[in-house]
Amino acid sequence: MALRSPYTLINSEFNQFLFAPIGEEGNGMMLSVVSALARLEIDPWEEAAQLAGLPKEIAAATLSQLIDRLPRGLWMRSDTPGIAARLIELLPQRTGVVGLGQLGGAKRGKIRLSAIEGMLILALATSLLFTTAGHRAPNFENSSAAGSTESTTSPPAER
Repeated sequence: MALRSPYTLINSEFNQFLFAPIGEEGNGMMLSVVSALARLEIDPWEEAAQLAGLPKEIAAATLSQLIDRLPRGLWMRSDTPGIAARLIELLPQRTGVVGLGQLGGAKRGKIRLSAIEGMLILALATSLLFTTAGHRAPNFENSSAAGSTESTTSPPAER
């Protein structure tokens, strides 16, 4: 299966961001963004694409939170917002600003639509089931006999 162009390693518009160093780890090795995201079990190219679509302040705050989830390297926790801001500057510029509600619009809209459709189908099927199962022909002979017995029955006599 061929990857879409933004997700391919060769000539990916996200390479500068993904292979940039976050900082030095305790063992002296430099930790890259791609390695950090992979350790968090996040697809690096997908996350880079999502961050690139956000306003820079929100993208930096999001990346800062992700960096805070990593085991502590040789950087200070107070340095994390600055590291995130530096890294976000390496993402490609988008021509239009995408709001939070529009992020992944087609994909997320389809998921919401599918969930709504599923709930409507389930509700319709449930109501149909109860409607057909609950419709039995009333037995007027038994109900009238039971009703007349109850209405003519007098309370038990006292001793």
